[in-house]
Amino acid sequence: CICTMVEQEPTAGHRLGAPDTLGISTLEAGQKPPAVPSGRRAAVRVRMLDDSEEIFDVSQRASGKVLFEMVCAHLNLIEGDYFGLEFQDHRKMTVWLDLLKPIMKQIRRPKHTVLRFVVKFFPPDHGQLMEELTRYLFALQIRQDLATGRLTCTDSSAALLVSHIIQSEIGDFEETQCRQHLLNNNYIPDQMALMDKIMDFHHTHVGHTPAESDYQLLEVSRRLEMYGIRLHPAKDREGTKLSLAVAHTGVLVFQGHTRINSFNWSKVRKLSFKRKRFLIKLRPDLNSTYQDTLEFVMASRDCCKVFWKICVEYHAFFRLFEEPKPKPKPVLFSRGSSFRFSGRTQKQVMDYVKETEFKKLPFDRHTHTQRGEVGDQPRFHMAVLLLRLMICVCLCVCVCVCVCVIQRFPTDKAYFIAKELLTTERTYLKDLELITLTFQSVLSKEECVPESLRKLLKSSFEPLHTYHSDFLKELEQRLALWEGRSNAHIKGDYQRIGDVMLKNTQALKMLTAQLQKHAECVGELEKACVASRRLASVCRDFELQKACYVPVNVFILRPLHRLLHYKQILERLCKHYPATQPDFRDCRAALADVSELEAVLRDSMLKTDNYQRLLELQKDLLGVEGLAVPTREFIRLGCLSKLSGKGLQQRMFFLFSDVLLYTSRGITASNQFKVHGQLPLRGMTVRAERRFGFKTDFVHYCINLRRASISEMEKWMEDLKMAVDLAEDCSGPATSLLTNSHDVSKCCTCLSSSPGEWASEVESEDDLGGSRTSLERHGNSSAHHRGNTTVHVCWHRNTSVSMLDFSIATENQLSGNLLRKFKNSNGWQKLWVVFTNFSLFFYKTHQDEFPLASLPLLGYSVTVPAESENIHKDYVFKLHFKSHIYYFRSESEYSFERYAVCACGQTHTRVTGLFCCVCSF
Repeated sequence: CICTMVEQEPTAGHRLGAPDTLGISTLEAGQKPPAVPSGRRAAVRVRMLDDSEEIFDVSQRASGKVLFEMVCAHLNLIEGDYFGLEFQDHRKMTVWLDLLKPIMKQIRRPKHTVLRFVVKFFPPDHGQLMEELTRYLFALQIRQDLATGRLTCTDSSAALLVSHIIQSEIGDFEETQCRQHLLNNNYIPDQMALMDKIMDFHHTHVGHTPAESDYQLLEVSRRLEMYGIRLHPAKDREGTKLSLAVAHTGVLVFQGHTRINSFNWSKVRKLSFKRKRFLIKLRPDLNSTYQDTLEFVMASRDCCKVFWKICVEYHAFFRLFEEPKPKPKPVLFSRGSSFRFSGRTQKQVMDYVKETEFKKLPFDRHTHTQRGEVGDQPRFHMAVLLLRLMICVCLCVCVCVCVCVIQRFPTDKAYFIAKELLTTERTYLKDLELITLTFQSVLSKEECVPESLRKLLKSSFEPLHTYHSDFLKELEQRLALWEGRSNAHIKGDYQRIGDVMLKNTQALKMLTAQLQKHAECVGELEKACVASRRLASVCRDFELQKACYVPVNVFILRPLHRLLHYKQILERLCKHYPATQPDFRDCRAALADVSELEAVLRDSMLKTDNYQRLLELQKDLLGVEGLAVPTREFIRLGCLSKLSGKGLQQRMFFLFSDVLLYTSRGITASNQFKVHGQLPLRGMTVRAERRFGFKTDFVHYCINLRRASISEMEKWMEDLKMAVDLAEDCSGPATSLLTNSHDVSKCCTCLSSSPGEWASEVESEDDLGGSRTSLERHGNSSAHHRGNTTVHVCWHRNTSVSMLDFSIATENQLSGNLLRKFKNSNGWQKLWVVFTNFSLFFYKTHQDEFPLASLPLLGYSVTVPAESENIHKDYVFKLHFKSHIYYFRSESEYSFERYAVCACGQTHTRVTGLFCCVCSF
């Protein structure tokens, strides 16, 4: 539902009887909410503390304060200043929404970002919380912290906390009801071991109302050492691993989950950060053994700044009497961060609530829904399943078919999850063998390969190949026993996969050193190819072999990506199993191991993925050099129409964090795109127009771009604005990427006298006539470069892909058997299918060395067959692009969902319409 400032459904706050104006956190009584800025709108998703999601319609120019006040108004929350909105930014860091900055400058992709409404400031005494609704929301936060393991405590404390929670949910103790409730709902890790103790405590709470239970829950929680603590990893000067946290009392230092030091606000003179160093300057104290300034090293400057900001806000909220006034902006120079606390302090909130009387009314409370078995749920028609999946991946595919309920026999979802693990492991092992055996065999015959590179590849891949070979054998044996019918008497012992996963994830952690080398392998291979033309030619020829269906660097990074797949599979198993299932504990322990390993390698993986994409784009482009540098980020590539003297001309555009490149028309004889112009992003303005026109009064240079799809245009506009903002934050002059070769100089002239002139270009008739609009093969000319890359597909399908699309494609890799319908008959052909890199690759069996064919999915739509198509089979989905139509059938509902999710994640839905974009300098 879209939350607006007009009539709404009664909320919890309405049921409390609070006036409408009191739902606004940072306004005084009698004031109205600020007018929402006009302009284009954006739908922002916010997940509440009860795990429900609400969608708020805000202006793209609105500040974070507008959204936060809308959330408070939706809840009719009076003491909203204790709460905040947090989200994961593009660096995968959890940050707070800044109330003073525009939302769109903080959230790059609002469609793919979910903000979480959570407690931000934890007071020392819950008697300071005046409203029952506020205490209820704090209780929900405690439940979340308990369930996730963030709030650690002794078994007795954990049992006592859970007993107050279930007293609030189901009322007075009744043994059968209490036991069944604990079996169906999981509040803490290892809950089964504490069930008797929880029930003993619950027996003592007879007569407590939900509000009293909430208060007691908060009373017990506030005495725990980890209450309200959010740890930020750091190291001291000696390199000892520590964690920093902030509380109402000051800055705290933890080692593990034990507090080893604290610095009260009264002792702290100044908090600051310099690059990765977080500095605490103390007030002079003759009795103190500490030096004047304490220094802690954090992972990055961004980590330092995030922690420094929350320290500033905690100090202001709990120590100041009123909100600090903004400092006047300096006329010439500015020093330091402009960040400041925004909102009321705790004293202002308490005074305001005391001075105003509210009518107290009961309100509805969220309760856990009992978890049922998969087989007990109603099964719906495939159209409903697919429509739900498409909505989840933000695709707008219209499926107009009749919906009917179909009864099915119960199936074991855990088996199909385990089978997905097996099928993807088979594909992954073949990918490993391509590098371990084939590629290294090719390199061993070449004298130009550095010995250090040979040793690096061998030490990185051979231990992993041995490990995964053994792991695959174990999986095959377990699935064979699971599927077998002759061992019915021992069947239950083998209908599990968690024990196998736990054993092997623990062994995989021992290979962390090998996994950390894969990013180095990509860099060293590129250095060697730059130093040796012979080696570059060998690698290029190897990539043209049928077995090498994706670039070599993608195969090298497969072990890092595989961790993401293990994590997803284990998450599905944990979500599927009830807490009483014997396999649940092993799956959860294995998930913890994989998550820990993935967290260690995450930063390296993200940087290397970006570097690998830059390297592949550099191969696709002719006339650029120095594209793959650590400071440059890929953002989007795709096909746009550029207005020139000859009208609209189709061009390929490549958007990076500092520059926008575009090419000449068509593809060269070597299957590459010739770069025609470079547009620096610093100083660029982007605006949408309904018709073409050059505006040269206030700009140096103007370029008109058009897309036939409104949705595509919105993506480009969003990414361009984000990239321009990033470029403005970067220091230093932009560098030219264009080479000075004779071939390129014909099509591009760079003038450095002014920033605007640098983007100017001259296009000759020779360039236009010599280019081609489709892939052409002339003898061996096409052998110089692959002709089926993502760039080529975007060119021919007239679409685009972003860094987010690449991330989704990396996570949504899948393989297994599918049935493909013959075009001219009702027969179906069984194929082994691999989903990866925006494409389907088809094999006869999983043992084949190379794919028989491939189908790039960009531009395709995913639906289910209509009744008129006479496909009277279950679990069938349809891929179609223009006149190309393919039908595929899976073996179960689970595999249907998984294939549909992967297909939806790697296709783009085409929308008709017309729009244009103007970039100015």
